[in-house]
Parts: sequence; C-alpha cells; structure tokens
Amino acid sequence: MAVLIVEHFMWRHPTEAVSVLDVLFAGEVFCDLVFAGIPHLPTTGGEVYADRFAVVPGGTATRGVAAARLGLRTGLCAVLGTDFLGDHVVAELAREENLDLTWLRRDPAVQTPVTVAATNEHDRTFITYEEAGARRPDVWEGDLPGVRFVQLTLGKPLPGWVARLRDAGTRVVGGVGWDPTGRWSPEVLDRLGEVDVFVCNAVEATGYTRTGTVEEAVKVLDGLVAEVVVTDGPRGAVAVAGDTGELVRVPAPRVTAVDPTGAGDVFTAALVTGLGHGWPLSTRLRFAGLCAALSVRTLGGAAGAPHRAAVAAFLARTPGIPDDDAERMRTILR
Repeated sequence: MAVLIVEHFMWRHPTEAVSVLDVLFAGEVFCDLVFAGIPHLPTTGGEVYADRFAVVPGGTATRGVAAARLGLRTGLCAVLGTDFLGDHVVAELAREENLDLTWLRRDPAVQTPVTVAATNEHDRTFITYEEAGARRPDVWEGDLPGVRFVQLTLGKPLPGWVARLRDAGTRVVGGVGWDPTGRWSPEVLDRLGEVDVFVCNAVEATGYTRTGTVEEAVKVLDGLVAEVVVTDGPRGAVAVAGDTGELVRVPAPRVTAVDPTGAGDVFTAALVTGLGHGWPLSTRLRFAGLCAALSVRTLGGAAGAPHRAAVAAFLARTPGIPDDDAERMRTILR
C-alpha cells in the first residue's frame, strides 16, 4: 500500500503536508567547523592558519540537503541537542525547500555532534565529538511515512523500522563509515543482505573485502548485494552492469577543488535521484559524478551541495557526456 502511494507522488512536490517521501536519510547529523586552505596539519605545539572558515550542517544532513536541492521530497531521521550548535544546524536546514525536518529530534540531554574539518584541495582530516544519544534512532516514534528509498549506514544492525519499510516496498541504500580501529571487520559485509544498493568509497571497499584494487573489491561486493557502486575520488566511480555483469568505470569531471568534504554524500544523493528515475547505470554514475564534482568547489559539505540550475549549467559545459545520458539529466534539471 505504501508503495502505491509513493509512486503516485513520484517526484512531484505538492505544497500541502503529506507523509510521503522520495528518500529518507537516517543517521548522524553534525555541526561541521570547516577550516580550509591550510598548507599542512600543525606539528605538536605548532599552529597553522586557514584562509577560509565555515560552520555548516554535516554528516547525514549533507545527503539530505543534496537530495532536496535536486528536487526530491526528502526527510531526515536523526537526533540533535537543544544547544546553540543544534539551533544553528536546524536553522540552516529549515531554509531548504523539499527538506522535511519532521523526524529530526531535539534532545536536551544530548550535545549536538561536532566535527572540526581541516581541509585543502587534496584531502581533509577530521576531529569529531559525538555522544551515544545522538546516534541514529533505533526506535521509530509514531507512524512510518511512505518512502521510496531509505539510506543509512551499516555500522550496526539495521533497526526494525527499516525492515518494515523494506517489507512495504522501500528500497534500502546502505553505506559504511570510516573505521577508526583499522580492522575493517568483514561482519559488516554480512549485513549487505539487508540492503538493495550499497555505496562506499575505494578505501572502504578494499578494506572490508581485503582486496588490493577497487575492481577486485567491486567483484566481491557484487556477489553480496543486488547493486554496488564504489567511488574512487577524482578517478570517478566503478560499478557492475546488472545486464552484462561487466565492470563499468565512469570518470569524474575535472574541477579545481576547494573542499572535498561531503563529496561522497552528494554523490549518494544524486545516485538515489537517478535510481528513482529508472536511469541506466551509466547515466546514474555520470549524474552523481557531476554533482559530486560541483560540490567540492564550495566550502562545507552541505553548503556545497549543488542546486539543479548549477548542475544544468555544469552539464552544458562538460565535454564527453553521451547524448542519451545528457538528455536524461536535462529532463529533470529544466
């Protein structure tokens, strides 16, 4: 029943309040303090100066903002504190059209998670503080909305409400996060049967599969989940074509990067957009790569998530995109 309702509203966004979403992102939302343009990390007792600074929503919020700016009716399921950092994040998110904050909980007993990101054009380093109470909710309060896609990480067993959504026809998109222990426990791969699409980066893919290359990792992951996509930084993305079983690598557009923070989150949001429109694999990967490339030219993950007009303009001046792929993208960017 939920699936029929969601299909009826597919990619249309009426102004009245409805409990129907194109995509729900569940996870941790951070207040990101971004220091950009640093020449290098400071040595012990030393100091370096950044030339740019921003305070922006991060984590799961980046995916939510990116999807909303691409026109998806988007929801966030997360927990924030009632402190000034949480107030700032909520105020920023409330400005986004198509982003529903109904399921964003505020808990006075929790400190809003915060990440300090030190970044330059090549890479970034993070320091994060997060309390257990601010992690992804395992219990859903109230009725579940109709949802076409739900996206969340597989760091722990999926909550029961995700299984209920999947039983109702929702497609589950899974991801993983950085493993600070360096163990890359293969137990995470055991949970791939709970998701329909798996998206991760090259370090995560090779770490969890114990392989030496992205191509080898994709082949292993392809045997565990219906669809897998591995992002590989400026080298683009790699996936397996479902109809032929062949590896497909789509290069990323070349841009001058300011801040790579959140590029993977923007990629995931754009990939879900393509999935919802039923695009072929090559179109989905190219569209996600375009959006991710645009995002790194602006400081801050959520702040850098591109609007449709910016993607359309970037598409028009990006060479090498096949006509069929370009026309499919233009249909939703007009």
